Amino acid sequence: MLTNKLMQIHDLLLAAYGAQGWWPGSGCFETVVGAILTQNTNWANVEKAINKLKSANALDADKLYNMDQDTLAQLIRSAGYYNIKAGRLKNFLNWLYENYDGKLEALANMSVYSLREELLSVKGIGRETADSILLYAFDKPVFVIDTYTARVFIRHGLIEQEADYEQLRDLFESNLPADTKLYNEFHALIVQAGKKHCKPKPKCHGCPLESLPHETQQDY
Repeated sequence: MLTNKLMQIHDLLLAAYGAQGWWPGSGCFETVVGAILTQNTNWANVEKAINKLKSANALDADKLYNMDQDTLAQLIRSAGYYNIKAGRLKNFLNWLYENYDGKLEALANMSVYSLREELLSVKGIGRETADSILLYAFDKPVFVIDTYTARVFIRHGLIEQEADYEQLRDLFESNLPADTKLYNEFHALIVQAGKKHCKPKPKCHGCPLESLPHETQQDY
């Protein structure tokens, strides 16, 4: 049964790595900002950018909405692709103010489907970022998919290599209870496995999932 297999993987990773305690943000707005800034970079760089915003007393929706894009770009420089990411933050804020008077709390009671569709309509907000916002900022039961998730679950034969994002998301959401705490922890544990062992060239020795059936001859 696929549910049992998924939970076996979760339990093996949890036993090896312990609880991860994601998302490392403080409050809904900071989490949204972090989800946008973490595109194509590591969290350490995002944390520097967020601390710079805090130091400038600018980690606030009103202040960032009214800030010119060039100033914002310089404040988030450490996050990489800072001009692009400043544009994406501004796109999100413009959408939030034009449609919801800048109030994140107006989004909290929206259905997962409705909010996801609206987030995906914002230029620069892709599926992984939208789902990260849904799960970590709004506590919605959406399983976040990333490169690590695809790599681990393709290698262990739980999904085809050609599977797209939505198929991977459905794998988890159709076979696990709609539990935000579980989704949060499971995703974080998969990221750890990806960073430590399930790299493009796998390091299977010592991996918590080493005893499970897997293929290592292909790089993903």
